[in-house]
Amino acid sequence: MQVTILPGSINGTVTANPSKSAMQRAVAAALLSNGKSIIRNPGLSNDCLAALDVASKLGATINRQQDYIEITSNGIHPVGNEINCGESGLGIRMFTPIASLSAQPITINGHGSLTTRPMNFFEEVLPQVGVKISTLDGKLPLHIQGPLQAKHITIDGSLSSQFLTGLLMAFGAVAADVTITVKDLKSKPYIALTLQLMEQFGVKVSEENFERFSFGKRQAYKAGEYTVEGDWSGAAFLLVAAAVAGKAEVHHLNTQSAQSDKAILEALEKAGAGLMPGVFTVNVEKQHLKAFDFDATDCPDLFPPLVALAANCEGTTKILGVSRLAHKESDRGKTLQEEFGKLGIRIELHGDEMLVHGGTGIKGGTVSSHNDHRIAMACAVAALTAGGPVVIEDAEAINKSYPEFYEHLQKLGGVVKQEGATSQVH
Repeated sequence: MQVTILPGSINGTVTANPSKSAMQRAVAAALLSNGKSIIRNPGLSNDCLAALDVASKLGATINRQQDYIEITSNGIHPVGNEINCGESGLGIRMFTPIASLSAQPITINGHGSLTTRPMNFFEEVLPQVGVKISTLDGKLPLHIQGPLQAKHITIDGSLSSQFLTGLLMAFGAVAADVTITVKDLKSKPYIALTLQLMEQFGVKVSEENFERFSFGKRQAYKAGEYTVEGDWSGAAFLLVAAAVAGKAEVHHLNTQSAQSDKAILEALEKAGAGLMPGVFTVNVEKQHLKAFDFDATDCPDLFPPLVALAANCEGTTKILGVSRLAHKESDRGKTLQEEFGKLGIRIELHGDEMLVHGGTGIKGGTVSSHNDHRIAMACAVAALTAGGPVVIEDAEAINKSYPEFYEHLQKLGGVVKQEGATSQVH
């Protein structure tokens, strides 16, 4: 699908889409619980739908209502011997340890970019907790056979915080008096979100400096109600759009959230945007923007909106954390360099550092999403201040995390042409 975004200012109010990070964790916690859980404000992006499908294959009953989802479960009881995590990196890393609570042999698969991502860290860790595992030269499919036995283990946290999320959630169902020790953990805020959600479903883990996670006496997940908060990862694009091209009020964003991507507020402040956060609302207004320095090591998903912001800032912006980008939906550092280059923005990559030369004027042109949802959204935001229309190829990539993105951009007054049809909402 091709989408063309026309340059123009924005002004309006929109409600952030549900957090896919929180939604997928809530689905996993409901699966691990006994009884009926209700998830309100549920996310329905491709990654969230894949999580619901995995939960049903692992024994839960899913009942979708208009504005909530019921998940009835009594733990892990696989139906069949295969699960498919779609294209969700969090999904596969979180559900693999959870699925291995069962003694049944299970094949775990995915599609798209997930088939090229490295999975060898599973082979390093799962055998230590009694799980047999094999991969296809470190890639999908995974073949596992549990049951997982919770033991004292030490893992390398630089491999994947998402895998630690799965391990913590699986341990929560069976562990007694054991500790997971983690070295060099990246993305600590995502683990804080995991622990917050586990506690909401009745399992408390004590942590010391995000290096030691201790489980006391055995606990059990308890079914309950959970409301999915707004997604800072997706909302970051709307907030940047407002900072570069007008103003916007974005609702349903919890400024006390454990989501790491709320750090976009810090970046906007450094760049000089007009910013007024409330408790569940954020107002952003365009002001004179200047280059900034930002460390995105703990929030690598912010790179695309940060680049769209930096392109509109006077001077050279320095963003750290490029090493976290190689195994995303695309090699995001190189993809951003390539696609923003087509729009006249020069990006340099030096090891872990990205330099964005902003303030030189964004050109119109044709770009490719590389089937990466965040690249598509970053290019759409850049288009608002471009010298001409920006055509985005493979624009449907947004469905992975934020299917309503173009619609929300229109609500703020953006002009979006989808395959020849113009629509604009004020």
